[in-house]
Amino acid sequence: MPKLDATIGLLLAAIDEGYDRKSWHGTNLRGSLRGLTFEDAAWRPAPERHNIWEIVVHAAYWKYVVRRALTGTKRGSFPLKGTNWFARGTGGAAEWRADLNLLTLEHRELRQAVVAFDPKSLDALTARGRFTQAALIRGIAAHDLYHAGQIQLLKRLLAPQ
Repeated sequence: MPKLDATIGLLLAAIDEGYDRKSWHGTNLRGSLRGLTFEDAAWRPAPERHNIWEIVVHAAYWKYVVRRALTGTKRGSFPLKGTNWFARGTGGAAEWRADLNLLTLEHRELRQAVVAFDPKSLDALTARGRFTQAALIRGIAAHDLYHAGQIQLLKRLLAPQ
């Protein structure tokens, strides 16, 4: 197996620390979900507000979007119909586990896309031309951490007083 490019290695470390690897900053996305029941995940802090379950699928979707941008994969291959936010909360434990598995699968596939990405193209602009490919990868790590923080706050609101 060829040696991993140093910059690609740093980007992988960032997305892994944001998702499921130990890091100095505290709870990552996967850690924020540990021990939650589907009832916890379905709870809404107020009407019309997102629940933890919806945040999970939203995070999976954006991992898919970044992977698609890196690989040039066509739209429409995400396993759920829709974009960005997906209504969740009426299913049971099996549906909750399926969506947690979707998040893990999308992370693995994103990771594989980053490993395979040509490091010479990291400074190239994305197809939309607003960010570099490297910024897109760093951004998905930040996205995971942002939502991990949101979930931690929702769990505090959910906890009995």
